[in-house]
Amino acid sequence: MAYPYPQQSPAETPTCYRHPDRQTYVRCNRCGRYICGECMRSAAVGHQCVECVNAGARTVRPVRTPFGGRAGATKPMVTYVLIAVNVLAFVLQTAMPELERELVLWAPGVASGEWWRLGTSAFLHYGITHLLFNMLALYFVGPQLEAALGRLRFGALYGLSALGGSVLVYLLSPLNTGTAGASGAVFGLFGATFVVAKRLNMDIRGIAAIIVLNLVFTFVYPLISSQGISWQGHIGGLVTGAAVAAAYAYAPRERRDLIQAGVTAAVLVVLAALVWWRTGELLDLFGGPLR
Repeated sequence: MAYPYPQQSPAETPTCYRHPDRQTYVRCNRCGRYICGECMRSAAVGHQCVECVNAGARTVRPVRTPFGGRAGATKPMVTYVLIAVNVLAFVLQTAMPELERELVLWAPGVASGEWWRLGTSAFLHYGITHLLFNMLALYFVGPQLEAALGRLRFGALYGLSALGGSVLVYLLSPLNTGTAGASGAVFGLFGATFVVAKRLNMDIRGIAAIIVLNLVFTFVYPLISSQGISWQGHIGGLVTGAAVAAAYAYAPRERRDLIQAGVTAAVLVVLAALVWWRTGELLDLFGGPLR
């Protein structure tokens, strides 16, 4: 004689906690609630519901670089964005020559209140060769440094290095010269790479050789060519980049974020103070705006 299996009533059949109209016998391994195929997430053992997966993700600390940046980025996006901005600025500069006159670093303009020149000049270039050299250097040095520092710190380092180069140009360059180029920022990345490599006990001979060769080129090339190179921008960027990177790399772990943010702000304040002092000196020297 055949005995039929007992039938469960619809009220007794378990349903998904998010979709009551869907019957299921699968439970979340974490909270025990019934979950349907749509709400099911694979876990190390069995399956979990959406809420348990999200709750677990919030408790996982993000992986950090040795210097506090968020690790795991697959692409050096800041490096690529900076290259794109420089190329776009060159295209606009070529199409609209008057843009160059308004944005290059020219001391009389800065002293007269056009302070944006200190930043915009770092994205302009005098010719395609000038642009290519700087962008190639940024392409080869930037990704490794961005991966080590994280995007936020790398972006701050680049910006401060560019500004540091511009400020030294403003302090020491002749008043009748216009200066442009990302060289100050690139030299800042060179200095930072040296500091970071030394902090990580890596071989620093290669980057040291690159820095020395570029410094030699900076001072020798103008002697054999009619074209000038802003040694002030290179030195200013190199010193600023190395100093900022040292703060990022050697800050103690327990107060790392606070020290890094404080040093970033302090460097910015120092550079602003130097610009303010130089502006006052020029205005006193010429008895008013220089334009």
